[in-house]
Amino acid sequence: MSLSLQVFALASAIALLGTALASRIGPRLRVFLDKPRTRHQHRQPLPRIGGVGLFIGFAAASTLAYYSAPIANPDDARRITGMMLGCTFLFLIGLLDDSRELGWFPQLLAQLGASAIAISTTIFIERFTNPLSGTIVELHVWPLLGPVLIIIFTCFWILGMMNTVNWLDGLDGLAAGVGAIAAILFAMHMRSLGQQHMSLYAFALAGACIGVLPFNFSPARVFIGGTGAMVLGYGLATLSILAPARLATALLVMAVPIADTAWQIIHRYRRGASILHGDRGHLHFRLIDHGHSERRIVIGYWVAAASFGVLSLTVESQLIKLATLILLMTVTIIYLARLSRKGNLE
Repeated sequence: MSLSLQVFALASAIALLGTALASRIGPRLRVFLDKPRTRHQHRQPLPRIGGVGLFIGFAAASTLAYYSAPIANPDDARRITGMMLGCTFLFLIGLLDDSRELGWFPQLLAQLGASAIAISTTIFIERFTNPLSGTIVELHVWPLLGPVLIIIFTCFWILGMMNTVNWLDGLDGLAAGVGAIAAILFAMHMRSLGQQHMSLYAFALAGACIGVLPFNFSPARVFIGGTGAMVLGYGLATLSILAPARLATALLVMAVPIADTAWQIIHRYRRGASILHGDRGHLHFRLIDHGHSERRIVIGYWVAAASFGVLSLTVESQLIKLATLILLMTVTIIYLARLSRKGNLE
């Protein structure tokens, strides 16, 4: 068995066992029980500590990768260390959030802290491809302004990915499934560039996501909670930078959730509501309210994520990717606007 398969299998097995244990122990830990509320689908309290299984699966498989395939480049070793330190930090914050439900400000500080860990270990966006010209834009060569833009872009990307995953985690298995697809696509891209050792960590995250799905897919017996959403969001954000800078893949895989997030911010602002207060305005909740089954919606998201992710790897033209992304997000926002209008009329 190749090392990639070993890493994937170990992550899946440990995440599966960890999630199974969480589903058994969780109901006894009342502080971790998620009670049904207005916007939730479940009808009885369920434990929200499935993120523990996801984290330990990812951490264990990453440890196997780190010691089985030593990284020759010290810069890459530092970046992998930074990714795992950030995940561990967010894992602890997530446990606190799942037990006490931290407000938006402590969560924002935690996300900024994780971003600082990434930047301090040289996980940052310093170059990107101009989709109109196909040329590489190097931010680090700009005096004074370059470092500021690198920090701003990196923080915006990490915070945006983490919050998108957090808001995506509204239906059983939705976030974990999309996360697995994205991580597999990152691993494929890394391998195509000859970055075999870096791809192992993407396989580790994909395996951990797959491992939680038997207990997290509808009907769920456990939720991944804030712990799982934070670790998954940060893992995807940092891996997309390490892919290297495979931001186009991440954007196309997450295009529908990103458009949904953008729409919710605009829609809540227009209504005078807090943009940080959860409601049933998200696309997946609106589809549920219009009679679609939860499983069909989740699988539809998975198919869309996989299809557009594969497109990002197979199409060379940056302009086509940009056009596809804009079209997909525009269609999603228009559809959300229609559903919102119908909801108001009803």
